[in-house]
Amino acid sequence: MANEQLLNDFMAKVIARNPNEAEFHQAVEEVAMTVLPFIEENPKYKAAKVLERMTEPERVILFRVPWVDDKGEIQINKGYRIEMNSAIGPYKGGLRFHPTVNLGILKFLAFEQVLKNSLTTLPMGGGKGGSDFDPKGKSDAEVMRFTQSFMSELFRHIGPNTDVPAGDIGVGGREIGFMFGQYKRLRNEFTGVLTGKGIEWGGSLIRPEATGYGQVYFAEEMLKTRGDSLKGKICTVSGSGNVAQYATEKVTELGGKVVTLSDSAGFIYDPEGVDAEKLAFVMYLKNEKRGRIKEYAEKYGCEYHEGQRPWGIKCDVALPSATQNEVNEEEAKTLIANGCFVVSEGANMPSTPDAINVYIENKILYGPAKAANAGGVAVSGLEMSQNSMRYGWSREEVDTKLRNIMIDIHDNCVKYGTEKDGYINHMVGANIAGFVKVADAMLAQGIV
Repeated sequence: MANEQLLNDFMAKVIARNPNEAEFHQAVEEVAMTVLPFIEENPKYKAAKVLERMTEPERVILFRVPWVDDKGEIQINKGYRIEMNSAIGPYKGGLRFHPTVNLGILKFLAFEQVLKNSLTTLPMGGGKGGSDFDPKGKSDAEVMRFTQSFMSELFRHIGPNTDVPAGDIGVGGREIGFMFGQYKRLRNEFTGVLTGKGIEWGGSLIRPEATGYGQVYFAEEMLKTRGDSLKGKICTVSGSGNVAQYATEKVTELGGKVVTLSDSAGFIYDPEGVDAEKLAFVMYLKNEKRGRIKEYAEKYGCEYHEGQRPWGIKCDVALPSATQNEVNEEEAKTLIANGCFVVSEGANMPSTPDAINVYIENKILYGPAKAANAGGVAVSGLEMSQNSMRYGWSREEVDTKLRNIMIDIHDNCVKYGTEKDGYINHMVGANIAGFVKVADAMLAQGIV
């Protein structure tokens, strides 16, 4: 870890340049504390101030999004796109539609995306964007009008060789479809400018499943380093959206048992496990009915804990798959006290810095988000490849490529993160491996 004074000096400059952006500061500090010692040992990165440049976006786009609701009233939202780093490829990263979206959150996500995309081994830079628009409770017509207005500005800044957005929280197949249609209308071209598209019009098989599947594949690779597997393991999962659903599916397929799911109102605890039939109900409940996870407890007669998170339940493996900072220090201590020895992150930055310290001090298997949840953007990269070839791979082909990418990511974490006592610090490994590829490309391209 970085010398405290070295880290403090670096962070003071970052905070001064980016005031009131707590999530961005947190993301940068988590990387800086592990990468700065590596930079000290490799002066070429220090002289070129590569990390300082990486923490400054290449471009920040902020724009107005006016639209008309079903009552005929004009509404106004903010639109954003952070084009963080293009050293190894076009900007790549999702669009998030949620009331909490602000510049600091998007910069944290974009910075993480740079390193995550680097780890995938695919030629993708990092970016992130979105709006403070809330699609919940809006009609399809309202969502269409908003997304068309949003794309009417964004289209001039993106393209298949420039910036390729995808979905994120609040942006699913419906929103991607409306935005793609508007881009096609404005540009008069059919091109792979967005990923997460429908299969019939340029999408990739396995894309919806990819983040959850990849998260579980990464956990399985970590377990292999100790001669173990997911078979027979009790797993707690937070969230009940896309990532949580497919993480649950893959855990079950690999012989583990998921006993919790959650949403913003609380969590369910089903000691019998969320099997395929129950998961099908969850998918209907959340994807079609858009109901609350409490209804699962009512249907299957299991426990429901209102206003709580699932980290007090005994488990072997924890899979945080909901949102940022959802596991704090006390919850991390509880997890370990209850026997948890694997944490694989499916959400972006779901563990606080203090929680991460608890994981590493106790030398558990900890898969940080930039490595463990890279499966989603990896398959987005594969979708870009298929679009470029005007060709589509089978489900089995994409799944095999995804698994191999997650194995490669894990191998790089082992390469850079193995400590003298043999403990694999996957966080250090992921940060340094992701940094090196981008940094070397930046050095090769000069001061740009």
